[in-house]
Amino acid sequence: MLFWLLVAIVLLFGFVVFRGAPYVPSHRSDVTIAFDELYKVGTRDVVVDVGSGDGIILRMAAKRGARAVGYELNPALVAISRFLSRGDKKVSVHLSDFWFAKLPEETTLVYAFAVERDIKKLSDKLQAEADRLGHSFHVISYGSSMSSPMPTRTLGAHHLYVFHPLQGKKA
Repeated sequence: MLFWLLVAIVLLFGFVVFRGAPYVPSHRSDVTIAFDELYKVGTRDVVVDVGSGDGIILRMAAKRGARAVGYELNPALVAISRFLSRGDKKVSVHLSDFWFAKLPEETTLVYAFAVERDIKKLSDKLQAEADRLGHSFHVISYGSSMSSPMPTRTLGAHHLYVFHPLQGKKA
């Protein structure tokens, strides 16, 4: 029985690696620096975490007054995140593949732990979302940097970007 439980866990976490980044827990100290020095998260923000894992980004954004929305493929991590965020009405976690999801209309900041393999795809997806929404939003990428747009600021492994809707596109 224990063997099959371990196999199920390995398959769950392994499957996600093929669709996105592997689960790597974020450190509170790194997120604090990103939310205080790169982009000051506050009560007017709607923060989206791509691959929200255990929900630490969501809880830290909500603690600063933001509404926080997470997208996660791994059902075990969704359950953990929902449990750890229980009672916080500013946090919502969706069992969803971000590549097929739409950002909330009010999105102001997207946080993503990105691997090099998916960075171009992520940039294209975020640009399409800026075009669809018809307004700009900020993106913090942790781990990998995008070639387009250029970062407005970099702090350690965090890179801050602004995605603007392209002219001539309909929202």
